Amino acid sequence: MPPRQKIFPTHAGEIANKLLGAVSGNGLVARFVDSYVAEFDRRGLKDHPTRYRELLATLGREALLAMMAQVNAELPRYLAPRRRLPSPAEVEIADTFSQELFAALVRASRWTAEEAEEFRRDLNLYAQLSARTRKVKKRRKLTDPAEGPFVDRCALLLDPSMLEAARAAAAAFLVELEQATDAILRSVLRRRGF
Repeated sequence: MPPRQKIFPTHAGEIANKLLGAVSGNGLVARFVDSYVAEFDRRGLKDHPTRYRELLATLGREALLAMMAQVNAELPRYLAPRRRLPSPAEVEIADTFSQELFAALVRASRWTAEEAEEFRRDLNLYAQLSARTRKVKKRRKLTDPAEGPFVDRCALLLDPSMLEAARAAAAAFLVELEQATDAILRSVLRRRGF
């Protein structure tokens, strides 16, 4: 077994914990909802503590899906930074790492087998829809707002009665999530020589 494969669980565990830390507690998701509530005067979203916690948990799961889809899409770039396309061996390493990362995320989240399988199905759906969105985005201006499954699902969960405002806020939040994910990947993989 090559040396890099021996350290995959360590890298995967570190990334999984950093991703979870970014979206849980008073992290990115709570700050996003709080800023949305303040900007659009939607205090009703926080009036019921139980519903507010459920909203944070559900949006946190959506944010985690978006972040994991990004990690899986960008792993080959970290393995072959100087080449446009990774070699078959690098693709295999990225796939192995993705599996390790998913397993680490399941352990860190303490999901049941059913919850893990449901997350995996949603992650596959996110990856497919995000790939389509990236292809369309390449043909559009870079200043166009973010799109994709996260933006739509987040807006529906956040505030369906103000869907356009929620979509715009979710699009801006997706950019923030992408930047946070990229920072996590850089901090773990580049520091370790990937």
